[in-house]
Amino acid sequence: MPIKIYNSLTKREEEFVPLEDKHVKMYNCGPTVYDYFHIGNARNFVTAETIRRYLEYKGYKVTFIQNVTDVEDKIIKKANDTGVEPSEVAEKFTEAYFEDTKNLGMMEPTLSPKATEHMGDIVEFVKKLIEKGIAYEADGDVYYDLSKFEGYGKLSGQNFEDTIAGARIEVNEKKRHPADFDLWKKAKPGEPAWESPWGLGRPGWHIECSVMSSKYLGETFDIHSGGNDLIFPHHENEIAQSEGLTGKPLARYWVHNGMLQTKGGKMSKSLGNIKSIRELLQKYDPNAIRLYLLSAHYRVPLDLNDNSLDESTSAIKRIKNCVDMTDRLSIDAQIITDELTEKEQNLNAAIDGAVQKFEESMDDDFNSPGALGAIFEFVASTNKFASESSPFSDQAKAILGKSNATIIKLCGVLGINVAEDSSAIEDKSLVDDLANLLLEIRQHARGNKDWATADKIRDGLTDIGIKLEDTRDGTIWKIVSK
Repeated sequence: MPIKIYNSLTKREEEFVPLEDKHVKMYNCGPTVYDYFHIGNARNFVTAETIRRYLEYKGYKVTFIQNVTDVEDKIIKKANDTGVEPSEVAEKFTEAYFEDTKNLGMMEPTLSPKATEHMGDIVEFVKKLIEKGIAYEADGDVYYDLSKFEGYGKLSGQNFEDTIAGARIEVNEKKRHPADFDLWKKAKPGEPAWESPWGLGRPGWHIECSVMSSKYLGETFDIHSGGNDLIFPHHENEIAQSEGLTGKPLARYWVHNGMLQTKGGKMSKSLGNIKSIRELLQKYDPNAIRLYLLSAHYRVPLDLNDNSLDESTSAIKRIKNCVDMTDRLSIDAQIITDELTEKEQNLNAAIDGAVQKFEESMDDDFNSPGALGAIFEFVASTNKFASESSPFSDQAKAILGKSNATIIKLCGVLGINVAEDSSAIEDKSLVDDLANLLLEIRQHARGNKDWATADKIRDGLTDIGIKLEDTRDGTIWKIVSK
């Protein structure tokens, strides 16, 4: 089944066909590093990374470029407010960004180019726009002349005339038209600045992405992604800059995620209703945060309420409990289908069905809630089989092993790690040994009809989050939420 993507440019779902066979070139607008990134920012980063993961799962090589905006008005303001250099602010929060994304379980981009490392490229790009007659210099500032680009507004639906008529634009007599935007800003006292043919200055925000995307992906690439708050003016201006210069489409597919909101309103630092990922990781499993961010289709708004991450934490525990259970009960053996019972045949078939439903959902514009639904449906089937199939034949244990691998694989495609953490193997081994020792003591007590001791062990383990299940094959245990 082909992958279909809703293209924000054409406003319809289209079959995805990359420019190069089995090679996808993708650009996502990255962080402006003036503070720790928050959960609203994370939706964009996780959405783009999940698309990349799924494309790689489907056999594509993905060149994934995500820029770092390390010179910008917000960085300068932060530096002035804190009494440090803008470069110190940018360096601190760039490092923090990569530390937090790693802790969130995110893959590193193929490349994370910084604006400050591409000043020569930016100057050359602006010079070419001037030479082509679609940009102009005015007293050290350089502006893009929107009247020279006929395609302006094709992404946002806001054309040049509407932009001028409806925009709240500060009066600037140096501009030919009120809506013309900065490509290069003349240096102001105390601000970072670089040499250029127009004097000391720094780039405008929009030009950075045009320069870095073309440098690493070419004049036209496959997918450009970002939050839908960037459609206008940022992405619209990127299109004007890049396509005005080359005459070629910038990106073939534009993918935009919806915003996070609280109680029906957009999240905002000024409203105090937003949390950084760094803060949230101190309280929540990173997998729970990712599951929450993928719990709604990426194009629709996602509500964050007081219970959202707690509910996702419980959902992750359900998956991990199933993975732990199947890991304990399974064996590594070949499944012989003609010797299976009806229940075993049904679970074996459910494995293929889960993969199919997962892929059908993700093929349909990266429908992550549908993909998660396929995983949870399969987890429920696996749990039901385990509870009804004791004693387990070797074939049943082999099927449980296959179920275990399938759940881990499908969750992994979404960046959700439900496999055993290698750093916790030693601690888990100790827990296993202690739990099994207590089970032996309990079994001995039951054999001696010492029900009080047996019940005390069971109740004590329950209190600390270990549930016992007495089966015909003996007692099994699993860790559950308290």
